[in-house]
Amino acid sequence: MSSSMVKITIDGKEHECDSSLTVLQACEEVGIEIPRFCYHDRLSIAGNCRMCLVDVSPGPAKPQASCALPIASGMNITTASPSVRKARKGVMEFLLINHPLDCPICDQGGECDLQDLALSYGFDRGRFIENKRAVSEKYMGPLIKTIMTRCIHCTRCVRFANEVAGIDSIGMVGRGESVEITSLEKTIDSELSGNVIDLCPVGALTSKPYAYRARSWELEKTDSIDVMDAVGSNIRVDSKNGKVMRILPRLHEDVNEEWISDKARFSCDGLACQRLDRPYVRDEKKELVAVDWQEALSRTATSILEAKNRIVGLAGDHSDLESMYALKKMLLALGIDGFDTRQGGACYDPGFRHGYLFNTGIGNVSRADALLIVGCNPREDAPVVNARIRQGWLQGNLRSAYGIGVACDVSYPCNWISDSSSALLEIASGKDRLGVFATLNAAERPMLLLGYDALERKDGKEIWKLCGKLAEKSGMIGEDWNGFNMLHRTASAVGACEIGFNRRENGINPLLVSMAKGEVDVAIVMGADEFDLDSLEKCFTVYIGHHGDRVAQVADVILPSAAYTEKSGMWVNLEGRVQMGFAAVAPPGEARADWRILRALSEHLNVVPSWNSLQELRVALWKEHPDLRELDGVLQADWHSLGDVVSRKEGLHATPIVSRCKNYYMSDPISRASSTMAECTRARRELREKDKAA
Repeated sequence: MSSSMVKITIDGKEHECDSSLTVLQACEEVGIEIPRFCYHDRLSIAGNCRMCLVDVSPGPAKPQASCALPIASGMNITTASPSVRKARKGVMEFLLINHPLDCPICDQGGECDLQDLALSYGFDRGRFIENKRAVSEKYMGPLIKTIMTRCIHCTRCVRFANEVAGIDSIGMVGRGESVEITSLEKTIDSELSGNVIDLCPVGALTSKPYAYRARSWELEKTDSIDVMDAVGSNIRVDSKNGKVMRILPRLHEDVNEEWISDKARFSCDGLACQRLDRPYVRDEKKELVAVDWQEALSRTATSILEAKNRIVGLAGDHSDLESMYALKKMLLALGIDGFDTRQGGACYDPGFRHGYLFNTGIGNVSRADALLIVGCNPREDAPVVNARIRQGWLQGNLRSAYGIGVACDVSYPCNWISDSSSALLEIASGKDRLGVFATLNAAERPMLLLGYDALERKDGKEIWKLCGKLAEKSGMIGEDWNGFNMLHRTASAVGACEIGFNRRENGINPLLVSMAKGEVDVAIVMGADEFDLDSLEKCFTVYIGHHGDRVAQVADVILPSAAYTEKSGMWVNLEGRVQMGFAAVAPPGEARADWRILRALSEHLNVVPSWNSLQELRVALWKEHPDLRELDGVLQADWHSLGDVVSRKEGLHATPIVSRCKNYYMSDPISRASSTMAECTRARRELREKDKAA
C-alpha cells in the first residue's frame, strides 16, 4: 500500500482509497450514492445543505456531513443506518418548509434533484403548518428566469459565478430565515452564465427563453458538437416536433468539462428564423425568384462552366469536414485551387501543422504557470478555455499573465503591456523592461495564446513567426509540453487546414482582391458571411447557406442548405480533436445538407465523384487523410521553426492591435437571427452604459 492510500470501511466492506478524498467522494468511488444538493465536483465545498449525512466512527455520535469530512485510516462509515435515514428525512422536511408545491408548472419538473431525492430519501408527510415564506423574483438578465421562492440556498450559483465565471454578480444577502440569493437586479455579465441553470438543483433558476416550451420527457435528445466557436464543446440538442427546443452541455473532461458558452446554449432560436427553405435565382430584373432544384443547379453549372478557371470557393465558419472536402474535390476536378475559410484574412501558413494548433491541449491549460496573450480576448473567443485558465490561477498554478492587444477583463489578473506589435518584438529579443521574457523563460510550463486580432493584420504573418520564435527562445517547446497555441474563433478553421482547404498563407484576402478587380467570374460561397461584400459586385455569386443573411442578399443563385443541428458531420476543434455530431431535426422545406448539394452540382458539371452517400464520402476523406479517422483522438504535431523573422522596420506595423469581434453575441448568421442574442446585446450595452455613468 502506497503512503497516499488509506484503508477505510464503508457499510461493512473494507476499501482502499486515496487519502485526499472526502467521505462523500470515497463513497461515490466505490459505487455508493450519497444524496446532496450543495456539493458539486467542480465547485468548492460549502457543506450547507446537510443532505449528505453519514455515520462515522470513531467520531461524534451524530451523523456528519460527508462532503466536508476527509477520510482517515481506520474510519468506519455507515451510509444507511437508521439514524442516517432519520436525519436525511429531517433535512428534507426542513428544505420543504418553504418550497412551493408548484411542480406541475415548474420547468425543472422531471429533471429536478429535489423531486428525485424527496422520493428516495424524504419523509412521507410534513409536520409544519406555518405559512410558507415568499421571496421576490430577482432580475438576472435575458437568459435566466428566477423563481426565488423555490431556492434552497445551496449556493452553487454563487460559487460558480465566483470561481468559474470570475464575476461577483451573484451573492447571498440577509441572515437566518431572511437569507436570499440575489444579483442586485443586474444582468449577469458573463459568457458562461447559463451554466447556473444546469447547476441549480431545484427550479429557482431556469432558462428564460425555454420557459414553458416543453417537458423533458417530450424531447428527443441528440448528441452533437457546438460550432459557435472553435472549442468543439460537446452538446446535446433537444428537439420536439421537428424543432430545436434547447441545447445543453454533454460531459467531456478533456474539452468542455460540463460547461458551454451562452452563445452555444441560447442562440438556437435563430435556427428557426430567416431560414432559406427553397432555391432562388436572380432574374433579369435583378430580383430573386423561387425555382426548383433542377433549374437552380442548371443555372449554377452553366455559369461555372462558362467561367472556366476564373472561380473561387469560400467556406464559412460552421462548415463541417465533409462539406469542405466535397467542395474542394469538386473545384480541383475543375482545375481550380482558389478556396479558403479564413474570412478575416488570418495570416499563417497552413503547411505548419504545429503552427495552427492549440498545442498545449485544452485539458492541460490549467497546468500553465505563465501566460502571454497576443491579439485575442480568450473570454469571448473561447469562454470555456478561459475558464480553464482561471481554474489554473485559482489553483495557484498560473502566477503571471501578460497581454498584448486590446486590454480586457479576462477574469484573472493580467498585465496588459501594450496594444502594439513592437512590444512583442521587445519581448522576443529578451530585453523588455517588464521582464516578461525572463518570467516566461523561468517558468516550468509557459504558454502563449495567439489570436485573430493579431493575425488579421497586414503584418499577421510576421507576428505569427515572431510568436513561434518567442516560444522557442523562452522554453515553451519541450518534450512533454508545447506552450504555443493558436486560439481560433471558428469551428471550420482547423479542419480546413487538416484537409488542405486552407491553402494560402493569408486567408481569403488574395481571393477578395481578385474578385474586386473583376478577375473572378464565379464565387461559390458556402455559409460564409463575414467578409467584404463589395468584392462580389463583379462576379456571379452562388450562395450555399441556411440563413438569409448578408451574402444571400446579393447572391445570384441561392441553394438552401442544412444548419449544424440538421445534418451529421465531423468537426475538428482547435486542438486537432476530430468529433462527430448527428442530425437532430430535418432541414426546413427543400433545404439539403451541403454535401448533397455539391454532389448534385458535380453531376451537372460532369465531374461526378466516386461517392454517393455520406459514409462513402467519409471513406474517401479518411483514405486521403487517415489521421482524421480516429474520432476524439488528438494527434500531436512535431515542432520545427515557423520561419525567419524580419526586423520591425521591414515587417511589423506601428498601428495598434484592435479587436475584430465587435459583438460577441451576434457574430454569425445563426446568432444574428436569434432574438435571444439580440436581447443579450441590448442588456450588455445597457449594463456597460450604467457602469460608465457610475
